[in-house]
Parts: sequence; C-alpha cells; structure tokens
Amino acid sequence: MSTAIPAPGTGTRPVRWDRRAWAILVILSGNMVLDSIEVSVVLVALPSIGADLGLSLPTVQWLMSGFAVGFATLLPLGRRITAHWGARRAYLAAMLVFAAASVIGGLSDDIAILIATRVVKGFCVALTAPTGLAIIGTTFAGGPQHRRAVSIYGLFGAAGFTVGLLLSAVLLEAGWHWTFLFPAPVALVLLLFGLRVLPPDPPRDVVPRTVAVRDGALVRSALGAATLNGTYQSLLLLVTFQIWDELGWRPWQTALALLPACVPLVLTVPFAGRMVARFGAARLIALGALAAFLAPVYYLWRPWVDAYPTTTLPALLLVEAGFVLSFAALNMQATAGVAVENRARAVSLYQAAVQIGAVVVLPLVALLRTAFGSDRPALLLITVVGAAGLLVALTGIRHRRPLPIRRKVPL
Repeated sequence: MSTAIPAPGTGTRPVRWDRRAWAILVILSGNMVLDSIEVSVVLVALPSIGADLGLSLPTVQWLMSGFAVGFATLLPLGRRITAHWGARRAYLAAMLVFAAASVIGGLSDDIAILIATRVVKGFCVALTAPTGLAIIGTTFAGGPQHRRAVSIYGLFGAAGFTVGLLLSAVLLEAGWHWTFLFPAPVALVLLLFGLRVLPPDPPRDVVPRTVAVRDGALVRSALGAATLNGTYQSLLLLVTFQIWDELGWRPWQTALALLPACVPLVLTVPFAGRMVARFGAARLIALGALAAFLAPVYYLWRPWVDAYPTTTLPALLLVEAGFVLSFAALNMQATAGVAVENRARAVSLYQAAVQIGAVVVLPLVALLRTAFGSDRPALLLITVVGAAGLLVALTGIRHRRPLPIRRKVPL
C-alpha cells in the first residue's frame, strides 16, 4: 500500500471538468491502480512460483521486496528526471518501460530475470506515481477541483492492493506467468490514450536543486510509515505461506482470506482528512501503531492458521486498522512543518522510507522462517518492528503540533 498526500493546489482559478479533463483523470487513476496492483499481485502467487521453480522463501520473496527496492531507489531522483524530460515525457516513457518489463518477466522462468524486471517496474512506478500528481496539479488548478481530482486519484490507488489480490487469484488458474504478463496490455492501452490526451509540459528552464530537509515530524513520520509497511507486508507474507503449507488452500481462497487486510482502507479513504481534523494526527498515528503492534502479538499468542476466524482474521484486522487509523495522518504530518519549497522533496523522502520498511523487514522475516522452520522467530521480529513504530509514535504525541488543516485532504 503506497499513496501520498501532495501539497494542495495553489491556484484559485475555477476549472470546468470537461471531457478532456475527465479523460486525463481516468488515465492517471487507471495507472495508479496498476501501480498499486504491483505491490500485491505477486503475493498470492509466491508459493506457486516457489514450488514450480524450486525456490526457497528467502529467494522468492525478492519478487515483492525487489519492487520496493526499485521504487525507493529512484523516487528521490524523480523530480530531477521530470525536470530534464518534462512530466508528460517521463510519464509516457515509464509506462512503455513498465509494459516491456511485464512482458519480459512474464515470459521468463529465470528468477534473476524475474527479480530484475520487478526492480525495473519499481523504477517506473517511482516516476509515474508522483508525475501523475504533477499532471493533476497542472490540469486541475482550482483549489476545490484539484482536491476532488486528488481524492479520486488516491481512492483508486488505495483500491489497487485489493484488485491485485483478486486478480492474482484469477490469473493463477491459468498459470503464474500471467501475474507478470497481464499489466503489459493495460499499460499499453493507457499509454496510447495518454499520448492523445495528456497535456504538454509547461516550459522549464531550471532543474530543482536538492534541498536538505530537516524536520522532526518528517523523520518520525518516515520511521512510523516504514515500520507500519514492514509489519503489514511481512505479516501478509507469513499468512500466505502458512495457508499454502498447512492448509493447502487454492489461490482464490487465499486471496479472500487476505481481503480483510485491505478492504477497510479503501472504504475509509474518503474520510481520512476528516478523521485527522477531528482527532489529530499524533493521536491517530499512535493508535494505528498500537494496532499494528498488537497484530503480531496476537498472532504469537494464537498462531494456529487452521482456526482462521479466531486466529488469522483478528491479526489481519488489527494490522489493517493500523493503516486505517494512521497512514493518512502519517502522510499529512510528514509535510505539515516543511516549507513549501521543500515539500516535494519531503514527500519523496517519506515515500522512499515507506518502501524501505518492506525492503528491510521482508527478507529478514523470510530468512528467519526458513532457518528455524517455524513462524515464531519471524513473528517475534515483526513484533519488535511494530514495537519500534509504537515508540516512535508515542514520542510524536509529546512533540505534537496542530496541523494547518483548513480543508479536507485525501489519502
């Protein structure tokens, strides 16, 4: 799960949503779904891929964390790339590379190639996600219209994780290669329409300079989001392999079992700004960190996956509650005290930290589960990560400052 809250639109000019504006928003939102799908689409497929290619969990998990590596690596450089190329050109080029990487990965049985294409696709998403927001900013310049467009864009991004789980379950019936191939035609269709309707880039003559961002709230938000994402993805990884190893469920059953860990966020995204305005970012972040910490604690206490309603389901609901409560608040707190000229870089650093959480925790969890032949050491590590996130969140309550929320801000 990876969405960002951009700086609000600065223009005050009213914008009429004509057919072209809707077409631009549909294309960008469709691509946002595709970007978010890449976070979850391989999750349900991992056990099948590992069994078919004879791969261990520590190796096959790189199909998830490799994507996060690409995303986190290129994201801080995205502004400089778009400054050189322009938002439209960078966006369309990334879409073309994304489609090519999908085809190459989908036609390969070599794990090195599969992982490499996932890293490349992470690079592409590191360009298309923030560039899509930049295009929205130039297309919908009016304040209320801009916020409405970003709300729709963010809602599609949040829905992508759920769509990825369900698509993976369907595509696995035809073979795991299709989980890598299917994004290619979708990306090409979006690319073709994008060539027709995406607006030209405004003149640019200055490459944005790198600005150091030093802000305690940003650091706490980045650490909190990293631990939250690491806890979330690692717990889902363990549950997926437990279901495969101990229950032998079909992929569609696994996907349905994981839905409680993603659907609530989709349903609550439209209300995220109101929640933060009413309860305060620091309190919501602390409550979310507590829920994410309790998820692995509960699973350590009741680790029997065969009793899904009383063991796995509560743990999944708890870790998802962490996202519902705190992810929007973390986004907003990350940039609340950052100067306007530094905000774009702050958002990039924050989003990179989100991905680094998965890059660090997923491989360690996979290694522990394989080395000890048990889920408990891996769950202990996830619990420690969750505890670290809770401690960071509690320090935020001591240093909390009111957010300048004068409008509804989407996830």
